[in-house]
Amino acid sequence: MTALATHTLANGVCVQVAHSPLWRSCGVGVFVRWGSAHESRALSGIGHVLEHMAFKGTATRDARRINLDAERLGAEVNAHTDKDHTAYHMLGLPQHAPRFVAMLGDIVRHATLPPAELARERQVLLHEFAEDEDDPLATAFKLFDRCCFGLHPAAQPVIGTRANIERFTRAELLAHLARGYTGCNVVVAAAGAVDADAVLRAAEAAFGDMARGTPNVVEVPAYEGGIRTKAQEGSSQTHLVLGFPLPALRAADASGLVAAAVLGEGMSSPLLDTLREQRGLAYYAACSADLLDMCGQFVVEASTGPRSLDELLAATLGLLRRQAERVDAVDLERAQRQLAVRALRREERPLQVLEDAALDWFALARVRSRAERAEAVAAVSGEQVRSAFERMLAHEVALAVSGKVERGTRERLRQIAARVLS
Repeated sequence: MTALATHTLANGVCVQVAHSPLWRSCGVGVFVRWGSAHESRALSGIGHVLEHMAFKGTATRDARRINLDAERLGAEVNAHTDKDHTAYHMLGLPQHAPRFVAMLGDIVRHATLPPAELARERQVLLHEFAEDEDDPLATAFKLFDRCCFGLHPAAQPVIGTRANIERFTRAELLAHLARGYTGCNVVVAAAGAVDADAVLRAAEAAFGDMARGTPNVVEVPAYEGGIRTKAQEGSSQTHLVLGFPLPALRAADASGLVAAAVLGEGMSSPLLDTLREQRGLAYYAACSADLLDMCGQFVVEASTGPRSLDELLAATLGLLRRQAERVDAVDLERAQRQLAVRALRREERPLQVLEDAALDWFALARVRSRAERAEAVAAVSGEQVRSAFERMLAHEVALAVSGKVERGTRERLRQIAARVLS
């Protein structure tokens, strides 16, 4: 990572600047520690609605002007909501970075949430909800989160529920904004060949009078495990997502990250080589370590034909068992070098650099350097990876299946998991 300078305003807003003359473009982001995991069941999805509505008008600009101001500078402006944070960001020319800070500050601080716009955007959100609901793999991931964390907010989908989208009021959105968008929960960041002093002045002007607030923390969810299935009409494939708990991002433990790469990073990995190349059980399979501030998940996903599901599950769980017994040195070497290259590629994307740094700040109250991240991955031994798999398998597997699902699938999968993992 390019050297990153950090400054904290009097009200707790963290200003981060990653200066690099090598980037021809720049990224500017405002990251708020306020995501779907911070929402009660009654408010599930409200942060995603708020993120949409923030672009529908401010005290001085309407929705068209917000987009036009960015596009006249050749810039892109967008946002996304996640479980642990919401991000507003712009990508453009370095000399415009202070203006981007001001524009994003206007969106984040002064959104008016016009009632007429809310009525229109509600329909857009319902279309998005329907598309998400029709996606079998998205459905499998939602079931998987429920398997992992039950009724804890960390298991709630970012998009929320249809009923909530239909009923949220402007007053509820304004109250949610006021509760969570506070100084100690905000990072304002810029990356590129930018003027760091100018960015800091712009951040002070746009965010310096924001109320400090208190940290938005989420109670650590208890991992549950279990099996959930959902048949969906029109699906010809079956989609499987399975996994186990990992330490949260705040633990700064790289063993789960390396374990995921050992099992499923690249076509020569045990997961892809066995499932696809040797046995033809799946066209698509992947493995990842998803680390949030409050929890972590080791995730394996695959898509297959319904007749191959049982064999696919048995083979995948068998691979996990073997990794818990022994990790091959060549797989460890491959995984660590792939992670090193992946980290370098992330550093070529300014907005990714900023988001990684902001999430570090929220979880650790500091930002890890490139060297620290690389050293943490390189220091993980084969025995540590093996132990990570062993710890995972001490828990009940979380397993979700969607798409074309036959009757009796849940009980069959339960028997397979018990047989392979016993």
